[in-house]
Amino acid sequence: MKITLMNSSDFRSYSLSMLQALVDKDIRIDVIGNDELSTAKIMTDEKVNYLNLRGDQSQDASKMKKVIRVLRFYFRLLRYAAKTDSPLFHMQTHNKFMLFDRTLLNIYYKLLGKKLVFTAHNIDARQRDGRNHALNRLSLRVSYRLMDHIFVHTEKMKTQLVEEFKVTESKITIIPHGILNTIPDTGLKKVEARSGLQLNIQEKVLLFFGYIAPYKGLEYLIHAMNYLKVDDDSYRLVIAGEIKDCPAYWEEIERLIAKHDLGKHVIKKIKHIPDDEVEVIFKASDVLVLPYTFIFQSGVPFLSYSFGLPLIAADVGSLREVIVEGKTGMICRKEDPADLAGKIRDYFKSDLFRNLSESMENIKKYGNDVYSWEGIGSTIRGVYDDVLARKNRLSGFQPERKLT
Repeated sequence: MKITLMNSSDFRSYSLSMLQALVDKDIRIDVIGNDELSTAKIMTDEKVNYLNLRGDQSQDASKMKKVIRVLRFYFRLLRYAAKTDSPLFHMQTHNKFMLFDRTLLNIYYKLLGKKLVFTAHNIDARQRDGRNHALNRLSLRVSYRLMDHIFVHTEKMKTQLVEEFKVTESKITIIPHGILNTIPDTGLKKVEARSGLQLNIQEKVLLFFGYIAPYKGLEYLIHAMNYLKVDDDSYRLVIAGEIKDCPAYWEEIERLIAKHDLGKHVIKKIKHIPDDEVEVIFKASDVLVLPYTFIFQSGVPFLSYSFGLPLIAADVGSLREVIVEGKTGMICRKEDPADLAGKIRDYFKSDLFRNLSESMENIKKYGNDVYSWEGIGSTIRGVYDDVLARKNRLSGFQPERKLT
């Protein structure tokens, strides 16, 4: 079997984990990617044909350079699609011009006879971000209609596809998110990791990791830090991630930090976090905090599980389903900084923290057992088989049978 995997740096860890799972299922894969993905070790596998059609994606390029590289990418993509013998395209996200991708580009693929599979990490990201509009919803409806099959991570996401976008249930398969275990995990010790972030071993270190955007609810964590510092001056918050198209939101966060006099309590790593820095940040931390206000599913808990780091998350989307309270973390009320502060205090008094080394080993084992890519890879392979079998039946193709 041969397929094409349309990758995106937005879901880098997920894409690489899934790619390894598909390679293990004896699938030959054309991978469409960029400079950043080209350095991943899996790209050297004999079953992987890496096609760097996107090239450099640095954000500091001039506007003209960005226009040229986008046009060049689409030209390369259209030419690749016309020439490749890959019968199935599996997409993780859409490209820069989402309206074009969801409609005309997908129609182009279909006219070429390609089968289309999509992993809907977010059913409607603009709804989540509070920027929804009629054209966005219409283009999503067209895109989901054109797909031959759609993967989602939760039952709630499947329900949204069926009820809001009228997708046939038989076209949807629920797969767990999958543990994100492609990030390097060396023998780095906590004391060494903290030294790299100018933290001492006695401090209570909270971690906020990932894109910074309004739906992440970071302001509630800042307010919670204000409550916490009154009781204990040793609390520290590491904010690690890049701002996602919301400079005004980050300016408000900065104002809150200043208003509550939290300067010495907050360590900022406001940038894209490369793989070789992720381990340092997670191993320096005592707990991951997800104060989200709206989400269906997040990849960050599955990265946390790969390092064995417990988490405290707001009760939104499917986060409650991911956390085993008292074993892998705790749940707090959303948009309630007082409750969040209380849960953080409870955590540092709990056996989960008191026996942190043992807890982390148990969490790693739980994550690798429950969210293993072995089973996910088998499910995805089965869907590919079904989709391509339908294509062959419609075309009248009969696989060649060996004589015995």
